[in-house]
Amino acid sequence: MTTENNVEPSEKNQSSETIQISELGNQFILHWGEMGTRWGINRTVSQIHALLYYIGKPANAEQIADTLQVARSNVSNSLKELQNWNLIRITHMMGDRRDYFETSLDVWQLFHTVITERKAREFDPTVKFLSAFLHDNTFSNNEKEAKERVYEMLVLMQTLSVWGDEMLKMKPETLTKIMKYGAKIKSMLGIYEGK
Repeated sequence: MTTENNVEPSEKNQSSETIQISELGNQFILHWGEMGTRWGINRTVSQIHALLYYIGKPANAEQIADTLQVARSNVSNSLKELQNWNLIRITHMMGDRRDYFETSLDVWQLFHTVITERKAREFDPTVKFLSAFLHDNTFSNNEKEAKERVYEMLVLMQTLSVWGDEMLKMKPETLTKIMKYGAKIKSMLGIYEGK
């Protein structure tokens, strides 16, 4: 039997459940939203991801909108953006036809996803452009130094790209060890940068 608006009772109850967030949780979500804007990501997109990570369980769009006190249309657009970044996935609850959204709770998997997506969107196109730019353009005699600078930039970016790809292939525990031993590796190689 259905009730008003053809919504089954169990579905209506589940979708209207509010997510209880403590003051600490609110601080985390607000801060993550602020950090997102500094990284060039929409505040609501960042807050939704922070909310899903913090609560550690799926939530539907209505719950997210109610909890964050933002417009449902803003939530819908932000959820699409998070899906485009592969940071959330859709899941379903028994007896509820609505879409629920969840994120990985593995911080290393999230790190891997963000780096992979940013590299594909921002870094790789620049490497491709610089390579084509150097190959397809004829530089005048007055531009030889400019060409050298562009080439140096390309080499640096290609080197960083290869290094980044290799880092992303490593297991989290290996990568953690490398990061922890960075200073020790530097001293083992006898690198000293006196000022």
